[in-house]
Amino acid sequence: MKFTKRSIYIYAVVILTIAIDQISKVIVRANIVGRTETNAGEQIPVIGDYFILMNVENTGAFLGMGSDLNPTLRIILLLILPILVLGLVLRHILKDKSLDNWSLFAFSSIIGGGIANVYDRIAYGSVTDFLFIDLGGVFKTGIFNLADLSVTTGMIILVFTSFKKKKTEN
Repeated sequence: MKFTKRSIYIYAVVILTIAIDQISKVIVRANIVGRTETNAGEQIPVIGDYFILMNVENTGAFLGMGSDLNPTLRIILLLILPILVLGLVLRHILKDKSLDNWSLFAFSSIIGGGIANVYDRIAYGSVTDFLFIDLGGVFKTGIFNLADLSVTTGMIILVFTSFKKKKTEN
């Protein structure tokens, strides 16, 4: 396989996304008492009650969805299927030379975030979530991590780039 500037850029974004996510989770696991069935866990206000750090192990997917699935379905839907999809998306962006840099960054961020969370599921049996935002009822998130943020940011960038492409086509 020949590495080009383009493929190096893709792999660098993927690897950097995974590294930043995994480093943040190591720090959280080591320094913030996690929530358990008998313990509410530690909550560390960063900006008052608006931005809070905590440590929650999520056995499901986004916002805990799928955590109550039977183990076989969970393996299929939360490990095998994501690995296949992430591999296909990586293959697509490596081959499709028509993608602009924003789209490459977005897809690479999605792939990196997805791999980071899949790694957690394989290594720990759950995904470590630790960020929570509550802007006084105006905007409130579930508990998430940097991999989730990378996936979400990538999706938002793709939406904007697709609107931009449609606008220039008309």
